[in-house]
Amino acid sequence: MASLSETNQVLVEQKNFTRTIILNRPRQLNALSSQMISRLLELFNGYEDDSNVKLVIVKGQGRAFSAGGDVAAVVHDVNQGNWRFGAKYFWDEFSLNYRMATYSIPQLSILNGIVMGGGAGASIHGRFRVATENSVFAMPETALGLFPDVGASYFLSRLPGFYGEYVGLTGARLDGAEMLECGLATHFVPAEKLPSLEEALIEVNTSDPVVISAIIDKFSQRSHLKGKSAFHRLDIIDRCFARRTVEDILSALEREALSSNDGWISAAIQSLKNASPMSLKISLRSIREGRLQGVGQCLVREYRMVCHVLRREVSKDFFEGCRAILLDKDKNPKWEPSRLELISNVMVDHYFSKVNDEDWEDLKLPVRPNLSAYAVAKL
Repeated sequence: MASLSETNQVLVEQKNFTRTIILNRPRQLNALSSQMISRLLELFNGYEDDSNVKLVIVKGQGRAFSAGGDVAAVVHDVNQGNWRFGAKYFWDEFSLNYRMATYSIPQLSILNGIVMGGGAGASIHGRFRVATENSVFAMPETALGLFPDVGASYFLSRLPGFYGEYVGLTGARLDGAEMLECGLATHFVPAEKLPSLEEALIEVNTSDPVVISAIIDKFSQRSHLKGKSAFHRLDIIDRCFARRTVEDILSALEREALSSNDGWISAAIQSLKNASPMSLKISLRSIREGRLQGVGQCLVREYRMVCHVLRREVSKDFFEGCRAILLDKDKNPKWEPSRLELISNVMVDHYFSKVNDEDWEDLKLPVRPNLSAYAVAKL
């Protein structure tokens, strides 16, 4: 017999050996509040010690899986007088990301709708990611004065070629077919088949990923990339986004635009020019460093970076971006520094250093298996 319990903004269904977690803030597109993150951590920690749990399904109520973290609330808290209020949010969120990335029970995320920012962190690290024709993926942080966090420097850096740099710097939106093609999704299932898929998964009495994958395969189908998809242009993306600096990437794109009327090139250029210059600089370095680091190392580094962002020592762009995009919604942020060439290497280096505060400490992650679920799923 199924039981349904609600703890604030998270619903839980228990059926046989499967637990289904439903993100339940549909009006806010399931943006992850601090209460939701705490509840998810509690559930994931508890299930791992429960022999009656063989599979964890995560999905969203309404038209989004999750449109991201509730950064507007974080900014409000920090503006009340202490950056550590915001740091606590990211500490918990990154701890959840790490738990998911190293989880011993298969996690299946149903991405039937919007999945952005923090929503990607709560899904992409899991073993199975099911996209549909309704999926919309993006990491839009550079437009907000932040950087792709939640372990994105790990999973973006492992996409084909330099596609991760393209997605992370421009905030480009991907559909379900593109998510499957680049590896962000492991399966593509038409939305109309999701209820049948869930019914089949409820009967699972094993944590064997081979068995679970075979069940999902029965409902999966091939997805076809649209002709205008940027993934068809991976050779151009690699040529441009492999460049050493953001300035070099922009110059390479502008040269490509001279000999092509391809709409995605001009869109990419415009996105880069609209984004926070500081965000672009630290995002590129973060993704490049992520190529050589494990998921835990990426999260520890990203936590350092986000603490520097919250302390506003070098730039206040995150607070200005949230004002312009989320609060006042004038969509006209005034970035400072205003241009890429005004940003020195010393300024960028600052974001990757330990925070100079005697009460501050690096993100502490428990000893867990070394191989992340994202990497396993790609084998």
